[in-house]
Amino acid sequence: MEVRIEQSWKNALAGEFEKPYFASLVRFLHEEKAQGRKIFPPGSQIFRAFDLTPMSQVKVVILGQDPYHGPGQAHGLSFSVPDNMPAPPSLKNIFKEIESDLGVHMSGYPNLEKWARQGVLMLNAVLTVRSGEAASHSKIGWEEFTDAVIRCISDNCSGVVFLLWGNFARSKRDLIDRSRHHVLEAAHPSPLARGAFFGCRHFSQTNNILLSQGRTPVDWQL
Repeated sequence: MEVRIEQSWKNALAGEFEKPYFASLVRFLHEEKAQGRKIFPPGSQIFRAFDLTPMSQVKVVILGQDPYHGPGQAHGLSFSVPDNMPAPPSLKNIFKEIESDLGVHMSGYPNLEKWARQGVLMLNAVLTVRSGEAASHSKIGWEEFTDAVIRCISDNCSGVVFLLWGNFARSKRDLIDRSRHHVLEAAHPSPLARGAFFGCRHFSQTNNILLSQGRTPVDWQL
């Protein structure tokens, strides 16, 4: 299968696309479609996070778990939804924390492509999902692929800020060389965490780290 992904990522991850697990993953997705199951995001957007944030531009990674499973929500970026959709609860809490942390007003605009174009890789650990069934495509090979992505960033980039929210994201910390990178951990922004995410100040901390490296901070305001 010809994987349509931004060229720098295609080069860096070429070995993964040749492995048996990836061929099995592709077969699974084809079988899902052959059985008439609706898969999100659309095929052209599965690798959208990579297309918007080439490997050489990565300075922040925000790790999510799997795509939104409601119609029209998933478009290839963790926590983000397209312009015409309401912000999901976790994203609303992210916006509240940004407002508190940075003293800015967030418009509620739910499309996070602006962040991605500034070097924020919005990576889900699982890149597809069956309509209406959360986590339905976990354990089919995506986690092996995205673990390889995290290792690739860890090995080939420097000074990247990894934002790990919730226990699932935190479980990936051992993939990251913390002598080369920065890891910030917090509770998940989901309302189920009962506000434990608030006060983490990850957005100002991230920008302070980037500034200390002489890099351009992220304009988080939307």
